[in-house]
Amino acid sequence: MKPNFFRTRIKFCGLTRAGDVRLASELGVDAVGFVFARHSKRRVEPEEARAMRTALAPFVDSVALFMDNTQDEVREIVRHMRPSLLQFHGSEDDAFCRSFGVAYLKAIPMGGNAPASTMPLRARYPNAAGFLFDSHEPGEDGGSGKVFDWSRIPQDPGKPWLLAGGLNASNAFEATIATRPWGVDVSSGIELSPGIKDGDLMRKFVDEVRRADCHT
Repeated sequence: MKPNFFRTRIKFCGLTRAGDVRLASELGVDAVGFVFARHSKRRVEPEEARAMRTALAPFVDSVALFMDNTQDEVREIVRHMRPSLLQFHGSEDDAFCRSFGVAYLKAIPMGGNAPASTMPLRARYPNAAGFLFDSHEPGEDGGSGKVFDWSRIPQDPGKPWLLAGGLNASNAFEATIATRPWGVDVSSGIELSPGIKDGDLMRKFVDEVRRADCHT
């Protein structure tokens, strides 16, 4: 795949501590994600996310992640946290995702052997700001630490897209070179345990993506 952008965006997801949020900002990541999916080990409460949001540096986006949450739940979290972007990992359709008046990413499960829909992504989610290709199977949470077959990524999703699933400091360079995504999203690959990030792994991950950006 040919690169479309000169700099790969980086998103750290599943943060649960203000110190990790501050370090992410200092390392120059573009966005941090807070998980509100009901069954996730990285789930935080709206008040916690609101407090951590204040640790963000200017120009770093806050992303609220959902998976089949109710409309009322999403509205309440948007009201409390005021995220700059929403991310949906469940069966949500375009009408649901866009109903909150906040730009959204739609996660596309790439795990398992289920046949992909023949309808182009841009037709299924015309109002999405972008897509995130993750290794989870339909109905599963993300953050599994598994890598999927990158050759399955659609050649032209029609919008900016992020690569996720099993990324870490050891494969970030290879993944970025091989797929040339608009952005990369990492969670378990920079953790000591679910939700608890490791500063050294965070730094190494950023360094490897930036090294790939300099590679021709």
